[in-house]
Amino acid sequence: MKTDVIQELGWGRLVFGQTFSEIEEIGRVLRDEAGGTRDICMYLKDPHVLVALHPEEYFIDPSHTYRLDLTGEIPESTPIPGIEIRPVRTKDEAERMNRIYVLRQMVPADVEVMWDNHNHNPAVQYLVAVDTADGEIIGTVTGVDHRALFDDPDRGSSLWCLAVDPATVHAGLGKQLAITLAHRMRDAGAAFMDLSVMWDNEGAIKLYERLGFDRTPVYGIKRKNAINEKLYAKRQIEGLEELNPYSRIIADEAIRRGIRVTVLDADTGYIQLEHGGRTVITRESLSQYTTAVAMSRCEDKRVTRKIVEKAGVRVPRGRSATFDQEDVEFLDEVGALVVKPVRGEQGAGITIGVQTEKQLKDALRRAGGEGSEVLLEEFAEGVDLRILVINGRVSAAAIRRPATIVGDGETPIHELIRRHSKRRAAATGGESKIPLDDATEATVREGGYTFDDVLEAGERLQVRRTANLHTGGTIHDVTDRLSPALAQAALTATKAIDIPVSGIDLLVPDVEGEEYVFIEANERPGLANHEPQPVPAEFIDYLFPNSARTPWTWQPEKPQDPVN
Repeated sequence: MKTDVIQELGWGRLVFGQTFSEIEEIGRVLRDEAGGTRDICMYLKDPHVLVALHPEEYFIDPSHTYRLDLTGEIPESTPIPGIEIRPVRTKDEAERMNRIYVLRQMVPADVEVMWDNHNHNPAVQYLVAVDTADGEIIGTVTGVDHRALFDDPDRGSSLWCLAVDPATVHAGLGKQLAITLAHRMRDAGAAFMDLSVMWDNEGAIKLYERLGFDRTPVYGIKRKNAINEKLYAKRQIEGLEELNPYSRIIADEAIRRGIRVTVLDADTGYIQLEHGGRTVITRESLSQYTTAVAMSRCEDKRVTRKIVEKAGVRVPRGRSATFDQEDVEFLDEVGALVVKPVRGEQGAGITIGVQTEKQLKDALRRAGGEGSEVLLEEFAEGVDLRILVINGRVSAAAIRRPATIVGDGETPIHELIRRHSKRRAAATGGESKIPLDDATEATVREGGYTFDDVLEAGERLQVRRTANLHTGGTIHDVTDRLSPALAQAALTATKAIDIPVSGIDLLVPDVEGEEYVFIEANERPGLANHEPQPVPAEFIDYLFPNSARTPWTWQPEKPQDPVN
């Protein structure tokens, strides 16, 4: 067996403790951990000794190790319609693996390291799950063959970085990635495959146990650093755990920088940040630096339209509903409408694609009914684009897609919706769910089905008209593809409204083109919706420009700022 074995994986190094003769040497290796990475030592014979000798530096990772015996029967791989699981093929695919890591709040990896391992180190395998409909990478897993790496006499192997895009419509990807890797490791001669799972990740633990994994007394050692702090030090911040994802992501970024965080009201998301003599109160991405005037301009969609149109931003034709024949005449004039409350958020009360008088009547009722303030806008074809602007710069851009399900040839549509809604809720901390309401049923009917029908295996069906996250919509980063024209439209809108942080919604035929219509401006955009873009870091940069962010080994590329 080779000695003093260390495997660089880009997000950190795997240190194989059984190959070291001196425990202090392991300590010296971990002490050389690079900034923005997370090293881990596994298979150390006496992990408690190293921690006892240096409690200020190291800790035992609160994860369980599970082992799958590859010498007996292991689960068979069952293909998922529309999914291909295979080794990574290009550096761009390695880049897209990183995007999934960040979506899952994992440490990203150096792409050059991953690509070098793929090409020159047979001990390391990178598998990806590809959606054959569009070629997107929607899942990944990494395997390490211990025998190939250091002539392990136990013929071990290990699974790392199993991650699935939380927005995927496909079920069972994590299971199939794990099973596929297990078969590949067995074929390579491995006797077992280990994995590490956080002690409180009940869903993953149940999955691994169903697959035949058993607990094994193997422990990991990590170095105490800002990335790992939540694993070894309970944060004594009252209310932190009760924050919603949009406030929590800001609090976590602030804590990593040493900014003092006080939760003022967990239910509503108010927190106080203090650093370097400055105190800022935020409610999610809304801070005291957004004026009441800017908020009022965003709140009333009619006012927003007037302001941005005057600044040169293109808006669809529209009018305030009068609940009479003039509304019908406007519908006849433009052909199709979007009906929405003048005030409101999260897609509540909005109906898209209204084409008949009866649909208009129903949409007006859904938007609040007679006596309420309702806006009618000409319907335009295109994808729903959110552009996030922070402090006069485009920080992220993402398209939002309506909730969609995929058939399996057996399950009724209403049950597919319920299951997918459950997965969306788990992936978003309860923020995204698909209601089984009249709007969902109407959308299913428009697709030619009823709730009780069964879709063929692999068949996709859109079940909501709007793409809002809160009704099951998904968000897909397109920052690196955003055209300068669309970026400029967002910057012009935020400047006209005079708001420092805003989510500008456009309807566009192509994110790389120049055509668009303005939909609305959001004064409190969700920063948790734009991974892998480091928008929480950019928000804290804006609030506390003198604080230092974590130097991650990988950051997604940004487009150049448009020329004004």
